[in-house]
Amino acid sequence: MKPARTKTPRKLLVKKGSQTSLKDPVGVYCRVRPLSLPDQECCIEVINNTTVQLHTPEGYRLNRNGDYKETQYSFKQVFGIHTTQKELFDVVANPLVEDLIHGKNGLLFTYGVTGSGKTHTMTGSPGEGGLLPRCLDMIFNSIGSFQAKRYVFKSNDRNSMDIQCEVDALLERQKREAIPNPKTPSSKRQVDPEFADMINVQEFCKAEEVDEDSVYGVFVSYIEIYNNYIYDLLEEVPFDPIKPKWNSCSTPMRNTDFVPPQSKLLREDKNHNMYVAGCTEVEVKSTEEAFEVFWRGQKKRRIANTHLNRESSRSHSVFNIKLVQAPLDADGDNVLQEKEQITISQLSLVDLAGSERTNRTKAEGNRLREAGNINQSLMTLRTCMEVLRENQMYGTNKMVPYRDSKLTHLFKNYFDGEGKVRMIVCVNPKAEDYEESLQVMRFAEVTQEVEVARPVDKAICGLTPGRRYRNQARGGPVGDEPLVTEVVLQSFPPLPSCELLDINDEQTLPRLIEALEKRHHLRQMMIDEFHKQSMTFKALLQEFDSAVVNKENYIQGKLNEKEKVISGQKLEIERLEKKNKTLEYKIEILEKTTTIYEEDKRTLQQELETQNQKLQRQFSDKRRLEARLQGMVTETTMKWEKECERRVAAKQLEMQNKLWVKDEKLKQLKAIVTEPKAEKPERPSRERDREKVTQRAVSPSPVPNAPPIRLRHRRSRSAGDRWVDHKPASNVQTETVMQPHVPHAITVSVANEKALAKCEKYMLTHQELASDGEIETKLIKGDVYKTRGGGQSVQFTDIETLKQESPTGRKRRSSTAAPAPPDGTESEWTDVETRCSVAVEMRAGSQLGPGYQHHAQPKRKKP
Repeated sequence: MKPARTKTPRKLLVKKGSQTSLKDPVGVYCRVRPLSLPDQECCIEVINNTTVQLHTPEGYRLNRNGDYKETQYSFKQVFGIHTTQKELFDVVANPLVEDLIHGKNGLLFTYGVTGSGKTHTMTGSPGEGGLLPRCLDMIFNSIGSFQAKRYVFKSNDRNSMDIQCEVDALLERQKREAIPNPKTPSSKRQVDPEFADMINVQEFCKAEEVDEDSVYGVFVSYIEIYNNYIYDLLEEVPFDPIKPKWNSCSTPMRNTDFVPPQSKLLREDKNHNMYVAGCTEVEVKSTEEAFEVFWRGQKKRRIANTHLNRESSRSHSVFNIKLVQAPLDADGDNVLQEKEQITISQLSLVDLAGSERTNRTKAEGNRLREAGNINQSLMTLRTCMEVLRENQMYGTNKMVPYRDSKLTHLFKNYFDGEGKVRMIVCVNPKAEDYEESLQVMRFAEVTQEVEVARPVDKAICGLTPGRRYRNQARGGPVGDEPLVTEVVLQSFPPLPSCELLDINDEQTLPRLIEALEKRHHLRQMMIDEFHKQSMTFKALLQEFDSAVVNKENYIQGKLNEKEKVISGQKLEIERLEKKNKTLEYKIEILEKTTTIYEEDKRTLQQELETQNQKLQRQFSDKRRLEARLQGMVTETTMKWEKECERRVAAKQLEMQNKLWVKDEKLKQLKAIVTEPKAEKPERPSRERDREKVTQRAVSPSPVPNAPPIRLRHRRSRSAGDRWVDHKPASNVQTETVMQPHVPHAITVSVANEKALAKCEKYMLTHQELASDGEIETKLIKGDVYKTRGGGQSVQFTDIETLKQESPTGRKRRSSTAAPAPPDGTESEWTDVETRCSVAVEMRAGSQLGPGYQHHAQPKRKKP
């Protein structure tokens, strides 16, 4: 068997707002009734005085793997099958009666499934009275000698009390005694033997600290809530011989149902308390009278025979005990005639109808409708408890649906107002009621988390306490007993008439003398009897004195012995106290030492955590630094690899150019040597030189072992591409006839990434001052490529030069100072820099190459 699954403790949540009044949780108790048959399967086990455990019976396997599930539920106190009615009353109902006598309200109700013992707990059985008769017995034991005379307090229809003077109350009593009224039972009547054993409570119970300067009155009422209608069970209306229902054809209906009596309405008084309007309230003076009223209403309560219970309650019953209290006046003679000083407290004893499942009760017709209304009202009660708990725990302000049921609407003031609320959960441990008992336990679990405002103490009237007994000490009336002198005078024979109407009357005086002699003789006999009684009483007093002296001597000896024992015990206590102090001192030293060690431990743990965090930071910094250095090394390596490749390519191009120049010179020398000398040829025009130079520029490289060089695309091949025409703002506008013009170009003064992303070609217009003082314009061209990093790179492919020359100072530019050929002709080729081809990757913020700065601005990303 798996261990029992206990409920996870709920986290306490801080409630919103501040509560001005103290609150107490609803006291929920559990009572387990014994099994009807000893061989029945039990599903409820009492673990201790606060916990019960539910076992899953055979046939109710909740888990698919066949394991049994056991659940524990906690209560304020659990009463087992051997608990007596007296033990239950002392724990649950006694504090409520104490509060009732001290002017505080209380609510006690029993809850459970059909046949779980709710009515037995509330009413009792012959020879074992329940909570209701015991509450009545305790009330009258406490206020019996302080009760007001009947009809001093008079109830009205506004849930309050009126007070009458002694004369009005006397007239009211005489008027009621003349008219026999069955609603007002008499204390002189014999107790009904049907319930005599129920109210015969052997244990005497009385409240403490009863206000003796007040008078009390007890009023009881009894109602039931049937099919969500309220009926007065004490109302004197014929119930059984009710006319049957009639249809529109003036014929009785087929069913045998009777028209119920007039239902009562709920009202709200000036103090916002709910009450039943027009409900009968009966003033009672003893336990017998009160229980007789209850028994008369109990006979009218609706019960029926169901499959689960032979006498199943079909309605919720509410027995209200209203205690009215008013102070005596300053003289302590009469009740203070001030309505504001009246204190009304109420104790409601509720016997709820049992929750049931119709498929088990086999209910049909009216029983089915009754079961539906019972379950609906209990469900509304559970919903109200859940909403109250949610509002109190989480600070919400949800509306509590009190009005959905007459039961919850009637007791609304107990949960929203003040007063003690107690609930007794009655359970039947038999296995057939397992599912119903499980639902009852869950409802109890919710209910005991609801808090109710604690009732406040009543205000003091301000009169001097002890007025009643001070008035009796002055000779005031003490109850209805006659004085001793009146009894003695009534025992003497009456005197005859003393009137002498005739001088010859010889009978009056002898009769008077005879009566006086009889009185004298009787007086003498009474004096002699008094002397005898006094002597006997003196002898008894002497015997009593001697007995008291002997008792005193005996008690003194016992006291001396007890004092010796007490002295020895005091010495032992002193020794133990010294030992206790020594041990406490040692414990204190050990606690201090433990505290020091714990502080050192915490300090060392904090230092260890600090060092660990420091090491972790250093380790993470080291890893970041390694990654950074690795990135820098990789980047530097790539940069130098590209730089080396660029330098090697430039060096190869330079060497090829030099070889090509030497080859050209050799060819010219060979032509000069092989050709015969003739007339000096005319100087070729610049157009032919330009054509020859152009033809030589496209000739293949004479070096066969040189690595192949990527052919650069000329401008003619990319005329259809888009260009970025980069013209810095510092350039000077020249007045040459030939001006650089690029179609489909985006002209910018500062290179930017946005423009480069839209084009495939790039051209930079660069101006500088030549050696002859003229402005030389260079058009540096390149191709635009996308990089892996998301940027743009430019690889330069060609440079065009535009220059103005003066006709008088014309000079030929050459990259090398080559000697003139022997025949006086000049070499016809262009400068070396026009044939260079350099590729440079352009990144945002990087340099384009030697002597050129990149003017592109990085593209700013949108946030």
